[in-house]
Amino acid sequence: MQAKKRYFILLSAGSCLALLFYFGGVQFRASRSHSRREEYSGRNGLHQPSPDHFWPRFPDALRPFFPWDQLENEDSSVHISPRQKRDANSSIYKGKKCRMESCFDFTLCKKNGFKVYVYPQQKGEKIAESYQNILAAIEGSRFYTSDPSQACLFVLSLDTLDRDQLSPQYVHNLRSKVQSLHLWNNGRNHLIFNLYSGTWPDYTEDVGFDIGQAMLAKASISTENFRPNFDVSIPLFSKDHPRTGGERGFLKFNTIPPLRKYMLVFKGKRYLTGIGSDTRNALYHVHNGEDVLLLTTCKHGKDWQKHKDSRCDRDNTEYEKYDYREMLHNATFCLVPRGRRLGSFRFLEALQAACVPVMLSNGWELPFSEVINWNQAAIIGDERLLLQIPSTIRSIHQDKILALRQQTQFLWEAYFSSVEKIVLTTLEIIQDRIFKHISRNSLIWNKHPGGLFVLPQYSSYLGDFPYYYANLGLKPPSKFTAVIHAVTPLVSQSQPVLKLLVAAAKSQYCAQIIVLWNCDKPLPAKHRWPATAVPVIVIEGESKVMSSRFLPYDNIITDAVLSLDEDTVLSTTEVDFAFTVWQSFPERIVGYPARSHFWDNSKERWGYTSKWTNDYSMVLTGAAIYHKYYHYLYTHYLPASLKNMVDQLANCEDILMNFLVSAVTKLPPIKVTQKKQYKETMMGQTSRASRWADPDHFAQRQSCMNTFASWFGYMPLIHSQMRLDPVLFKDQVSILRKKYRDIERL
Repeated sequence: MQAKKRYFILLSAGSCLALLFYFGGVQFRASRSHSRREEYSGRNGLHQPSPDHFWPRFPDALRPFFPWDQLENEDSSVHISPRQKRDANSSIYKGKKCRMESCFDFTLCKKNGFKVYVYPQQKGEKIAESYQNILAAIEGSRFYTSDPSQACLFVLSLDTLDRDQLSPQYVHNLRSKVQSLHLWNNGRNHLIFNLYSGTWPDYTEDVGFDIGQAMLAKASISTENFRPNFDVSIPLFSKDHPRTGGERGFLKFNTIPPLRKYMLVFKGKRYLTGIGSDTRNALYHVHNGEDVLLLTTCKHGKDWQKHKDSRCDRDNTEYEKYDYREMLHNATFCLVPRGRRLGSFRFLEALQAACVPVMLSNGWELPFSEVINWNQAAIIGDERLLLQIPSTIRSIHQDKILALRQQTQFLWEAYFSSVEKIVLTTLEIIQDRIFKHISRNSLIWNKHPGGLFVLPQYSSYLGDFPYYYANLGLKPPSKFTAVIHAVTPLVSQSQPVLKLLVAAAKSQYCAQIIVLWNCDKPLPAKHRWPATAVPVIVIEGESKVMSSRFLPYDNIITDAVLSLDEDTVLSTTEVDFAFTVWQSFPERIVGYPARSHFWDNSKERWGYTSKWTNDYSMVLTGAAIYHKYYHYLYTHYLPASLKNMVDQLANCEDILMNFLVSAVTKLPPIKVTQKKQYKETMMGQTSRASRWADPDHFAQRQSCMNTFASWFGYMPLIHSQMRLDPVLFKDQVSILRKKYRDIERL
């Protein structure tokens, strides 16, 4: 048996050798004869086709390296597939391995902080309105610097938003223009904004020039090409998107149950051919004409009739029957399928309308996905499982639906309602990457008031902010610091400022008193101040301007601040009651003097009034309690132009603080008790404190209102009719049963 196996192995080996010699010899002879024929043909000037070979001649596996920008100059006989050519010429694929650690110079930021430089606009270069809004948002932010030597990040003035070659906004020769910039440095520490890339028919993500090591803030970017912790995915927004402010969300009431007329809606184009057509062409399978309305039309483009299918006429007829905004406002879920590109305008439209987005765009890196948890505000679907969408959303509990809708409103107002917020969110994300030790966590980004208003430079501990006490299980502060703004000299021991100081010091919640001396006269001697049970610190204002009362002084050791004008008249009981109310609303301004705003139709501007009506929108900081974090925001968040205006007028600082707090909280302040008079009526009319009697004072405040509203982009003040009084206030019961009995006597 063993002998047969050996004979079989030997016979097989011999056969293989014979075949190799045979075919090798034939190929050798054929190649020799081919070379002879070529030699003969060369001598006689003839060209003959070569005979077929037994074995195909494969190209070399290892081709020589060609730089991507020289490929088009090479011999056209070198075969390159369309995908290889696209990849080779694509700026996205070229720097695909870039990360902050490898393609960003951190030393520029650690030296001067996070500052952003915008290149000066070049003569003759056209810039679309959307890109002008982006540049204006950067130049108006606290990050902007006009000195490139101070910059940490650079932004081009060349319009890179629309890189579709068929678009009228397309900028030609961008590659050479970018390379000629003396600060370009192969894109290092540069940020490029882009909304549209690629063109018909494949709509690739190529922006059409070498971005080098630059970061992309790009819409419709795929997870495949997105470079984590380097690029920033931004939403696709229209040219009509407001530059600042923006409309508030459409969710006015938390209706229970949170269901609307329609369960799921969509209205948009249907592409008959090309990329993005598969999903939208299949929507009719889910449409039921009742509570699921998925309406499409193929009536778009110049030659749509050439490609129309059997469903086009029927779809177009039904498409015209429904108003899009009516559908949007009366739907619980809004389908957001991909278009030609991964992103869609429907995304932001659904967020604003409190219509929970149902994402149907496989591979799309959702906007600001690095910091936003989209599972709290959207349903992430799969294009391959389209038919399961209706049953999936019907199974979601009503409590979850309400939570999703509320989160859409928060995200819309915090990050997406204007171009400015989109740009600032992008910059804040990049800043968090650079200064990781003080970066914001997921709770800050995904909970009110959001990452734009919680500045990590103030503190890295959430308990130092007024918004997270409940999340951390903390009680509000139990003590306050009284800050008295003094602007008149101390000439008598009966002056209101001394009475006020004693009344505040007697409060059981008072930790210390700070007198901010903004008077032109020298500081009074220590013995001139009354003796109190709490420390009294007198700080002389360096600049002696109105905004200095809101500086974040290190001397303020408590989170709560009782802000007082020197001529305010308050009793200890009133101070105690206001503070106990503030402990229940630590993110708001709580106090006594209330004012209101209104829209003047005749003058088409905002008006300011001190008349007593049934509502109010401001509580003046002459007698109010708030969190000391607002001192930091006032100083570091608001632009210098507004603070300079306040200082020049010596007016409106209290209005500006109310604008800021209402913009952050989206809530009105809180007035306590019905007290109307809170100023010392006997104050001399010749002092700086008598500015209330100045005839220009009221006109200045009217002007301030409109200047502030213009900067914010909208009117942040909110009217309220709520007034909080002590329990049993004015009730016909024994005075001994009332805790704050002295308030009724005032």
